[in-house]
Amino acid sequence: MIEQISRLAREAGVAIMQVYAGDIPLELTHKQDDSPLTAADLAAHRVIVAGLGQLAPDIPLLSEEDPPAWEVRQGWTRYWLVDPLDGTKEFLRRNGEFTVNIALIEGGVPVMGVVFAPATNVLYAADSGKAWKINPDGQRLELHCKEARPPLVVVSRSHSDDQELQDYLAQLGEHQTVSIGSSLKFCLVAEGSAQLYPRFGPTSVWDTAAGHAVAAAAGALVKDWTGHTLDYHPRESLINPGFRVSLF
Repeated sequence: MIEQISRLAREAGVAIMQVYAGDIPLELTHKQDDSPLTAADLAAHRVIVAGLGQLAPDIPLLSEEDPPAWEVRQGWTRYWLVDPLDGTKEFLRRNGEFTVNIALIEGGVPVMGVVFAPATNVLYAADSGKAWKINPDGQRLELHCKEARPPLVVVSRSHSDDQELQDYLAQLGEHQTVSIGSSLKFCLVAEGSAQLYPRFGPTSVWDTAAGHAVAAAAGALVKDWTGHTLDYHPRESLINPGFRVSLF
């Protein structure tokens, strides 16, 4: 199934890039929370909904662009968790740091995940406890977290000036930082390019599930600030607590 999910993520990426290239109008609007929404978000959503409906019609779907009501999803034990275009702000900034996120949740755990970056044609995937990366030339590389001194800390491009984050970094000791958008932060830890991703600002469950699957399969821990692993059991709120992705 992971190969089919990977192909579906790439198909969604094609739909996104048609808007990115200007072949399809952007149609920028804003949601109730003032977050941006574009034709690319909706086009990718439609591709994924159709594809998952054919692939696994018995598994329900929670997508950022059409989240079912709490009453509908509260009894789910297995479901797809999707962000059709993670990093819409980065898409609008045209920096390439946006992804397609598709995860399969079982018992509150992301057991399978695909993160595809259409602007760079790089795909990250995880299944059965293994994680890998497929480069633009088709080369497949198995992913493992790697220690480094000083560690490289990856932070959100949109929340890098968060005071709580700055206070945390100040007490961290010697380190380097890099800012990047979307769930690519999880993937940098997974591939060993970074060693730590701390997050204090808000995220939604669809922002993190696929990246969580990749990072965890590569050996990283994804825990909230009380030490509990991020949990995707259905709950009324779709907002995550703060968390960190680290080697230990």
